Amino acid sequence: MYQILTDSCCDLPYTLLDEIKVDFISMYVEVNGTEMADDLGRNFKIDEFYQKIKDGAMPTTSQVNVGRYVEFFRSYAEKKIPVLYICFSSGLSGSYHSAMQAVEILKEDLPEAEVLVVDSLAASGGEGLMVYEAAQKQQAGMSLQELYEWLEENKLTYHHWVTVDDLHHLQRGGRISKTSAAIGGLMNIKPIITVDVAGKLQNVEKIRGRKKALQLVADKISEATTDPANQTIFITTSADQVGAEEVKRHLEENIQPKEVRIFPLGTTISSHTGLGCIAVFTRGEKRN
Repeated sequence: MYQILTDSCCDLPYTLLDEIKVDFISMYVEVNGTEMADDLGRNFKIDEFYQKIKDGAMPTTSQVNVGRYVEFFRSYAEKKIPVLYICFSSGLSGSYHSAMQAVEILKEDLPEAEVLVVDSLAASGGEGLMVYEAAQKQQAGMSLQELYEWLEENKLTYHHWVTVDDLHHLQRGGRISKTSAAIGGLMNIKPIITVDVAGKLQNVEKIRGRKKALQLVADKISEATTDPANQTIFITTSADQVGAEEVKRHLEENIQPKEVRIFPLGTTISSHTGLGCIAVFTRGEKRN
């Protein structure tokens, strides 16, 4: 048997990852001068983190470095357990390249170590949905090599549609200019964001009004979803449960998916989106 690994940018609760027997490595978040591991709710309580942002905190994040990856992979390699690591998008972080360097270093000591790394080209619940479905395929009997090849072939079928409520955080991260953030805030403009084939965020549309933005995100996911009767859809949100439930209701009424699950947006991702982000994830044809 092999072990599936991921990182905390998958934004699945640690309880769900425990349930599907997936281990993860934490990104780190610094807030108000204190650095904490993004452990998906095990010790770092997400509601308390959201409150810190609400109170004006501006968190910063750091990717996993090579040394931590080496030790993470080593803990399995020394037990001769092959691993498949599904990594946060290389279009948004250098973590994938650090993981690949770590594999090379590890194999200098343990040449027999079997570590396969998938660049998910996904983020948040998009990465999470990939991890969730990978675990299902493992449980159904798919081999390590078969699953690795399936993920490489199908990773661009995972679609992301996102809207944010707080333009200041996008401006701070360089996604929009300070002027655009100021004007957008005054005019109640909400950006619509997707993830492209390179795993990078793309601002594709601007909608005036939160309700219309949520409707458009739901419509985009509805259009992207293939075979909805057999599709699980994930929604992540940073403290807008009401909006997330509204998107869920729209999806259930219009395409009747197999399942829609809502999770908190993790501390790493929400450090860059601020509060009020709603992100929705599904599978369909390959994105282009």
